[in-house]
Amino acid sequence: MKYAFDIVGVSPVLYFFNHQQQSWHKNQPQGVEYLGTPTCTLDAFLESLESVSPSGSWNSDQVVDTVIQFWLNNVESVQYWKARLKDAGRDNVLVARVADIKALKAEFESLLGRKW
Repeated sequence: MKYAFDIVGVSPVLYFFNHQQQSWHKNQPQGVEYLGTPTCTLDAFLESLESVSPSGSWNSDQVVDTVIQFWLNNVESVQYWKARLKDAGRDNVLVARVADIKALKAEFESLLGRKW
């Protein structure tokens, strides 16, 4: 199985918490998880991975490798988001998405109202 990791933005802590609560009550597509951390470090995101309960079919080692590869191959993007988090202030978190590719495709299609 292949995985994707992307930093998607900065959010106030309460908005992120509310989003997480709503997604647990809805039937969100399994295999897509959003992570939030108050610091922009690889270690912080790896630690936040431990707190999510992803699909039972996930290969944890591959997910961790995907996050690490993103960090190594997207230095400019990481620096950009680190600066945006600093600009936003301390009551905000950096939000990232980790997903298996099939689930991510299904999420995008649901946003577009399509069924393939």
